[in-house]
Amino acid sequence: MRCERECLPRLEALLVLRELSFCLCTILLMGQRSGRQERSKKLELTLSENMKAEAEVQNSKEEAKEAKAKDQRLTSVFGVADLKNGAIGLYNVGQSCCLNSLLQVFLMNIHFTGILRRITVPPCAAQKRRNVPYQMLLLLEEMQCGKQKAVAPMDLACCLSVYKVNLFVQYDAAQLFLTLWNLIKRQMKKPELVEKLSYLYTICVQEHLACQKCSFETKRNSSMLTLPLPVLDSNSHVLKTLEDCLQCFFHPEELTDHNMCFCEQCGRKTPFLQSMKLVHLPQTLTIHLKRFCFEKSAYIHKLSHYLPFPQDLDFNAVLTENQCQADDNEKAAWQYELFAVVAHSGSTNCGHYCAYIRSLTECKWYCFNDSEVCQVSWDDVKCTYGHSNLHWGETAYLLIYMKKHPQ
Repeated sequence: MRCERECLPRLEALLVLRELSFCLCTILLMGQRSGRQERSKKLELTLSENMKAEAEVQNSKEEAKEAKAKDQRLTSVFGVADLKNGAIGLYNVGQSCCLNSLLQVFLMNIHFTGILRRITVPPCAAQKRRNVPYQMLLLLEEMQCGKQKAVAPMDLACCLSVYKVNLFVQYDAAQLFLTLWNLIKRQMKKPELVEKLSYLYTICVQEHLACQKCSFETKRNSSMLTLPLPVLDSNSHVLKTLEDCLQCFFHPEELTDHNMCFCEQCGRKTPFLQSMKLVHLPQTLTIHLKRFCFEKSAYIHKLSHYLPFPQDLDFNAVLTENQCQADDNEKAAWQYELFAVVAHSGSTNCGHYCAYIRSLTECKWYCFNDSEVCQVSWDDVKCTYGHSNLHWGETAYLLIYMKKHPQ
């Protein structure tokens, strides 16, 4: 019995030690499992992050590839006239009839779009939004690729608003043409494209000033984008044809009275004879018929009288030898045929523009009246000659001629 009593405490102690050992092992095993789970979670997280990063890289590559493919598509488009699905209109997005008419004249000219498709695409999105040639290229692609009858030039309009060309403003077509052309030229980065654009549109003339009291004479070469032709002569008489307007523009003018100039040889103001001589004509010739004139009351008046213009225009048959300063090779290319007419209807305060354009590939005439486009005849184009009794009728304001035989 004594032996049993002595053994019991030892047995109890052994049991306690055994339980403690078991608990310790359990804790260690749970710690190992927890560590493995944590490592497993970390491994899964790392793998997930790697897969996500790879996916982002892949998406970036695909986006870059798609952007490059889009830019390549943009630089391969030609004029709207090359479409098989016909001519496309432009929605009026806020008194934008003047802008729409000029855009159609630009984009239907395959010589211009041939330059436009070679521009350098801006590198970032912000520069693309502010670049006028690039936005015109995007609009051209939308017009070519779309199946709708018209598209809205909103992105281009937003781009132009950065340069103070805003919507809901009544613009003069001749002034807006100069603004657009200069923006396009300024934002073309390639010097060879700037040169081609200038050669496509720029007119070169030589201005002469001769003193009527002595032999003193000055000459100066200058360039212009339009020929601003008067529709009234110096005595405010109506000019009857486009050829008369050209003759009047290049006719020498006497500068007398308050218009006299200072002569270096005479040492005083003397009467001068001012004249203009034609040096070079471009592939695309823009003629501005000055139908808006100021009256004595400073009121702008529209001249709507009848003024016919020909389909074919030969400057050699219109101007004299004294009105030209060009060689025979240059003058041999001065034969033109009508490409487009930008017509104005209404008054000076409330008017509307549309464009009549001859497709260079189909040789058919179209009327572009914002979103409405229809095929027309030459007789329809002749309706823009004007009429003295129809002050609100359509009258030609810009005439765009194309060389028949470019050099």
